[in-house]
Parts: sequence; C-alpha cells; structure tokens
Amino acid sequence: MASTTAFSHHSPQAVYEQINAQFQLSNAQLVDLTRTFLQEFKLGLENYGHDMAMIPTFVTGVPNGTEKGTFLALDLGGTNLRVCEVILNGDKTFSLHQQKYKVTEALKTGEATALFDYLADSVDAFLTTEAASDTNTNSVIPLGLTFSFPVEQTALDSGKILTWTKGFSARNAIGNDVVRLLQDAFDRKQINVKCVALVNDTVGALLSRAYQCGGCILGAIFGTGTNGAYVEDVAKIKKIAGSAAASKGGYMVVNTEWGGFNNSRSHLPSTPTDNSLDRLSINPQYQAFEKFISGMYLGEIARGIITALIDSSPKPLLFSGQSTPVINKHYGIDTSFISAVESAWLGGDTRSDTIDLPFTELDNNAHSAGVKARLTAVRGTIVKDLGLKEDQVSLKDAAIIRWLCGLVARRAAHLSGVAVAAVLIQTGRAVPPGENHQELKDAAEKILVGVDGSLIENYPGFEAILRESLRYLVGKDAEGRVEIGMAKDGSGVGAALCALQALKQKS
Repeated sequence: MASTTAFSHHSPQAVYEQINAQFQLSNAQLVDLTRTFLQEFKLGLENYGHDMAMIPTFVTGVPNGTEKGTFLALDLGGTNLRVCEVILNGDKTFSLHQQKYKVTEALKTGEATALFDYLADSVDAFLTTEAASDTNTNSVIPLGLTFSFPVEQTALDSGKILTWTKGFSARNAIGNDVVRLLQDAFDRKQINVKCVALVNDTVGALLSRAYQCGGCILGAIFGTGTNGAYVEDVAKIKKIAGSAAASKGGYMVVNTEWGGFNNSRSHLPSTPTDNSLDRLSINPQYQAFEKFISGMYLGEIARGIITALIDSSPKPLLFSGQSTPVINKHYGIDTSFISAVESAWLGGDTRSDTIDLPFTELDNNAHSAGVKARLTAVRGTIVKDLGLKEDQVSLKDAAIIRWLCGLVARRAAHLSGVAVAAVLIQTGRAVPPGENHQELKDAAEKILVGVDGSLIENYPGFEAILRESLRYLVGKDAEGRVEIGMAKDGSGVGAALCALQALKQKS
C-alpha cells in the first residue's frame, strides 16, 4: 500500500480509489474488531495492567429519575475548574447552577496543598455567592469530584493520582488519594462539605442519562477523546475477587478506557496516514482506538490526505498544488472543519441532489443548480477555514474535500458502532452475527445509551452512520431497541449523581 504522505500517479482515479479502499471497513473487519473488543474486555476484567483497563468504579447502581436532593459537583480538568450545584427534582428533571474559576500556572505547578486549598476556597466562594439553595445550615453538603487525570480508583470515594497531564505538575500529589487531598483542604478551612464520590466523565454521562430517562446501561464519550462505561455483572469482574464489593455481588459500573483498544494495531485498519499521525503524536503506540475516532485527531487525519493530494506528482490533485499555513501546520485543521464541510454540503435543503465525486471529472455545466450551490457552500467553508482564496478552490476541489472528510468521519462512526456493539454483546443484550441465538437479557425492553461529546453532537448524521455498523453487528432487532440520547453534562450533573449514589450505597 503506497504511503499517503505523497502520491506518484498516472491516473488521478487510481489515487482516489486507493484512498477510498484504505478507509472503507468490510463487514468481516467489523466482526473481527468486535470479537477482539470482547477479548480485550475479558482480559481487562480478569487482571490489572491491560491497555483496555476495565476500571471498577465501585458504583453499584444507577438512578431512575425519582431521586431528589441537592448535591455539589467539582470538575477539575484543565485551565478552569467548575463548581456546580445540582438540584434533583425527582421527576427526571434537575436544575443546575454553576461557576467557573481560573486555575493559574502557579497553582498547576506549585505545591499540591496550594492547589487543593484553592479548590476548597472556590467551593466556599460558590456556596457564599452563587448557590441557589440555603447553605447556611449545619448539614454536611455532599460533593462529587470529576478529576480528569489518571487515577487508580480503589473505592467510590478514593483514588490514587498516577500522573499529571494537561500542563499540571503540582508537587507532592502523585501517589496520594485525590479525595483525601481535597477533603483535607475542606477540613483545614472548616468548610461544611464532604467529598463522597470520585467520578470519571464517562461514568457521569451514564448516570446523567439514567436520571433523565429512567435507566441506562452505557455511557459513551465521542468528542475530543472517546471512552465508554457500562453496567457489568460483578461476577465477571474477576480481578476484584475476594473484595467486599465482590462479596456483595450484583452489578457495578466499569470504566472501559476503550480509547486504548488494540494499541498493537493488529486489528485496527491502519493506513499510512494513521501510522504517521501516531508516530508524530505525544503518545505513540498508545490510545490507538482514540486516534481513529476522536475529535482530537480526525482533522489531522484529513490534513494528512489533503497535503498528500497537494504534493502529488506529476500533477497536484488538489488546489493546483497551493497550500496555506493552516494546511501546513501540524494539527492545523480542526475536526470542526470536517463537520462544517458536511453541514455546508447538506445545507437545509433536500438531499435528493447527489453526485459521484471525485471519481469523475466535475463539469460545471453538467450538474443541477442544487449541486452547484452545495459545492459552492463547501468552497466557502474551505476558503474561510483553510485560508485559501476563492479563485484557488475549484468546485472539483470542493467535491474532493467533501468526499475525503466524509471518508474519515464515516470510518470513525462505524468504529464507534463496534464499541457500542461490543457492550451489547458483553452484557447479553445481543449476539454477534453468525452465532446461534441465545436468550437475551431484557429482550423486550429498550436499551438506553447516554452519549456526550462534540463529535456526536455536531457532525451531521454521526449517530445514523454509527447505527449502520451496529445494525450489521447485532441485527436489526437489537439495534432497533437501542435508544441513544445526549447525556447532559456528565462531568457536572453526573458527578452530583455519583455523590447521590455514594450516599445510597452507604445507607
């Protein structure tokens, strides 16, 4: 397979067909990937230290929408921290009040005590000036913490910090319990708040959706990154055998960390563009699955193909060989560009106008006014986002860009369907194609899935494409029972709901 870092060609059509073949997924590949997913699920549930970490969260139930109460959430994940007050109304609705607070570079890199004191001060300031409910009571206010850094969670309210990321390097934090660090800060300052739960944003998405629709078996993030958390039979989590949690049986939410699926790339459909992206990334040979489907990387994959077409010889196949600083810059093209291109092509009109591009030459006089208008809209997006001039972008260029962006996005959505299918099969709600029918769990009920993330929210038709691969892998009946809904604010509302669950489990 020729490298897509450059093309030497005698026929443009052959180049287009080569790219097209690289990014298509056959049914056989989808089945193989799903089976491999299930194998990695099993390995991660049985032992620690696998790429698919399958982290026990110690959350042993999900809300059903009838719960009431007021809970706090603290979300630390980057430049800002966010304090939220969530009031659960008991009818699947809630109200949310929130405030963001800036985390300075000095706090990120100073002593851990200074950072956690600031977190506590921010919660105190929120309670004093922002909270809607009466906080001037002697009652302890429960808080859920969303901590978006690597943690080895050992209980619902305990987790050891493994390393800092995202520019943080606070001293004397690694190896310590993040909940204890925060609670010590609350206690030092005599703030009447107790951190009762540590939550991952994917788990939060599951809990948030569960509250909104009365239950949920899978929470998934398809945004800048990707991950999934689902409700698993405790008996299958063999690596916690002998623990108090295992002795209670029942069910537990597992954080899969599926972004690390198949880090060896033995089954993932890597193209030369994917290999180049991985090699030049900050974490080569890690988070392989995430690099195929998450918003952080799709724009860069598209950029790799765009530059290869610009640099092709003996004749450029895009923009007459012209480029811009945006196109030339590593990660210069954001995934939002892919969404904008598709939105421009679809517009608000009917989709009846179609065109077989770029495999045939575009004759400006041979196509309907509708097609020309839509390609003109795509050209406008290219000019705006890539920094080219309008006379540097032909309608054929616009058609090629729309096509290749669609290839990248469709592959991402189809692979996302593989992850969802694996969870349905793992939990006994579906069987893979070609296998004997077996009695399914909750066969007559809807399968509720909560999702969050900019990709599934903003890319037109992402869910519909995801369902194409899901339908093939688990059959029309199972796919038809899947209800996918946006989970509102998993890192805020979900953390508050995790605090609620922590109180339930202790009662």
